[in-house]
Amino acid sequence: MTKLRLAIVGAGPAGIYAADILLKAERKFDVSIDLFEQLPAPYGLVRYGVAPDHPRIKGIITALREVLDRGDIRLFGNVRYGQDITLEDLKRHYNAVIFATGAVRDTSLDIPGIDAEGSYGAADFVSWFDGHPDVPRTWPLDASSVAVIGNGNVALDVSRMLAKHADDLLSTEIPDNVYEGLKASPVTDVHVFGRRGPAQVKFTPLELRELGELHDVDMVVYDEDFDYDEASKAAIASNKQVMVIDRVLQAWRKRPSANNAGGEASRRLHLHFWAKPVEVKTDEAGHVSAFVYERTRPDGEGGVVGTGELREIPIQALYRAVGYFGSPLPGVPFDKRHGVIPNREGQVLHKDSNEPVPGVYATGWIKRGPVGLIGHTKSDAMETVRHLINDQGSWWQPEDASEEAIPALLASRGVHWTDLEGWHRLDEHEVALGLPHERARIKIVPRDEMVAISRGE
Repeated sequence: MTKLRLAIVGAGPAGIYAADILLKAERKFDVSIDLFEQLPAPYGLVRYGVAPDHPRIKGIITALREVLDRGDIRLFGNVRYGQDITLEDLKRHYNAVIFATGAVRDTSLDIPGIDAEGSYGAADFVSWFDGHPDVPRTWPLDASSVAVIGNGNVALDVSRMLAKHADDLLSTEIPDNVYEGLKASPVTDVHVFGRRGPAQVKFTPLELRELGELHDVDMVVYDEDFDYDEASKAAIASNKQVMVIDRVLQAWRKRPSANNAGGEASRRLHLHFWAKPVEVKTDEAGHVSAFVYERTRPDGEGGVVGTGELREIPIQALYRAVGYFGSPLPGVPFDKRHGVIPNREGQVLHKDSNEPVPGVYATGWIKRGPVGLIGHTKSDAMETVRHLINDQGSWWQPEDASEEAIPALLASRGVHWTDLEGWHRLDEHEVALGLPHERARIKIVPRDEMVAISRGE
């Protein structure tokens, strides 16, 4: 019987789901899977891309943990692809590789002043408040008025974390340095801007509803944004999700704080619709001082057109949350325009010929771009795994497919990798740190400390 030795690069939901689906799939060969992760801990964006006050989404970790804890997948954490292990190494020791490296950079926004001091990408801020080991421990939170550009869930996460009082995060797994930073923040107003209308937002109802439940934060929406056209009315009538979002927003319009009429909270979260980013203005020192936007209106076909009316709001910081973007991988074709690995249903393609690259596959956001919720990742992985199984004739023929080869290779290169047992050690350590404070866990942030605890050093 043939045996498939498979490497998966990336131990977030995409990589773990792909491993699980392959192990459960109907096939005529045995499977042995090694999962490589550049961070010392698994779970990718579920650990480092979801706000700490979202325990429901964190519940996905329980499902991922069950897959890893079955014991039929090996984990090699703290291993950087392209540096500690290369594509040539993988070809020498495996039959195929699936890249599941996600998308962790911010999509750029091409407007004047966007690179000014005080203008940030949402992805970097999310990494900071989630305790990512590879970002600085401090974050400049010195603005009283902040703009967030974007109308998706990441924009809401960023806005909520900026507006929420730090003490209200103490029951979560927020790292200590993040708590201290947010505690000292002087913020009073967070303005969220989207270029389309309330019926076209990309929020999920649950995320939106949570905003209105923040302690000592008033929700501010503006009546002028709710003059719906026929397309918006049709969307509300035909789509349950849009209907619920509209219901939430309409309820906020009835609050005393609506239209900035003067609520009683110490902080305000403003939602501005029909607002197309035009410019970020700066002061003499080159620091963000104002956000200029153009009012838009519906074009009757689901899009928007500019009205020519420009507005300006004074701010001292700006976050762009307009999407994530993939990063190129050494030796692997890459589409710079879309930030993905070029592929056909997960089979990686040569850029020039559009022919499949034997033995190389992709799944998750690096395959299709940063769209869809975590649940979409499963069907995505199924498609990729189906091709992997059917392509048996074009798998690599490795020189040494033994299980011992990879630990020996990493050891020879001085790589301090972490394994599943090490993750359990780190996990238990973080949970124990949180217990005396009645917190879910307290995350260890420095990489060297994560590695030392994982390796029992």
